[in-house]
Amino acid sequence: MSINRILVKKIILTLLLLIIARLGIFIPIPGIDHDAFYNGVGNNAFVSFLNIFSGGGFSTIGVFALGIVPYINSSLVIQLLTKTIPYLENLQKEEGEKGRQKITQITRYLALGWAVIQSIGICLWIKPYVFYWNMNFILDIIISLSTGSMIVMWFSEIITEKGIGNGPSLIIFQNIISGIPQSLKNSIPNSNPLILQQAIILLPLFITMLVITILVQEGIRKINIISARQLIKQYDIDPQSYLPLKLNQGGVMPIVFASASMALPTYLQSLIPNKTMQEIVNNCINNSIIYIILYGTLIIFFSYFYSSLVLNTEDLSNNLKKMGASIPNIRPGEDTNKYLKKIINRLTFLGALFLFLVALVPSIIAQVTQINSFRGFGATSLLILVGVAIDTAKQIQTYIISEQYESLMK
Repeated sequence: MSINRILVKKIILTLLLLIIARLGIFIPIPGIDHDAFYNGVGNNAFVSFLNIFSGGGFSTIGVFALGIVPYINSSLVIQLLTKTIPYLENLQKEEGEKGRQKITQITRYLALGWAVIQSIGICLWIKPYVFYWNMNFILDIIISLSTGSMIVMWFSEIITEKGIGNGPSLIIFQNIISGIPQSLKNSIPNSNPLILQQAIILLPLFITMLVITILVQEGIRKINIISARQLIKQYDIDPQSYLPLKLNQGGVMPIVFASASMALPTYLQSLIPNKTMQEIVNNCINNSIIYIILYGTLIIFFSYFYSSLVLNTEDLSNNLKKMGASIPNIRPGEDTNKYLKKIINRLTFLGALFLFLVALVPSIIAQVTQINSFRGFGATSLLILVGVAIDTAKQIQTYIISEQYESLMK
């Protein structure tokens, strides 16, 4: 079978599963007044944030409403636990493919647990909009939503194994894309030509943001390394021999955590019975200066936190020492560890500053031009779209190149 046919089959399989996953969101769960529910949660900031990842699932309460969210939550928890629990760390580092399969299985079980917990939370949340609240309805909701989430997780794994791209990332990518037309329609009325003119003027700014985001996402700091053989033979440093350190180590995760943290008080405000506490929370949310300071602090904190999880400088220095390689003018071992920590801390700060600036641009545009569509399509969405698009394009390119090499060898 030719390369093109295999690639086309992979792309068709991927698109088919993505379409089914999207259609499942619009299969309504019976027994709920969906119109009243949609009107009741339309302006909830926390629900709007969750809808980014579920494609509007938390506003429609369809069979696939939870989508890939429980699987993402469980993956993040496993990443955190892998760094703290020796058993999981040993599975990841020492057991090879078998160990990774065990971690994947644990992640699936945890995703099922998350799905059940979130289904119970949704049951309690939608109680005012339910026609007949009883135990049968509760069980139906839990089983329907949990099963739908597991099906979406299964689709994502099939896409990863037999399709093109990373399954969970592509499902999130699809959900974000699907919300853009409605956001534009709601925020740019046809009756106001001035807003349309402003939107056209802002298009170059949006494209500039997109280009800068791509450059930063792909930006790396090259740390030259030299092997023991080069030292003995006194060879020059090979420009192709370097350690790549990304400018934005955490990718989109720091801004996801920060956005979720900033959206959570809006949801908790309605649950606090004390009026004084409600006023304090409301003042913090509505005060733009306090909001910006808190948002920036959270982005920087989560950038450093996630960078420490993704990249362990001690492991890097030990691996270089085992390979007989070192950084020029830096002694192997502890000195290398300190040097890498200093470089990564600087890169992390610059990456966090970039995330913060990109996150502020949509809000500034909304304040200046009264166009809120860019606020909805914020830094979180933009970074996810750029990251997924780049990774998928690279995977397609790698697949084509590898197939060409195999055909040449034959």
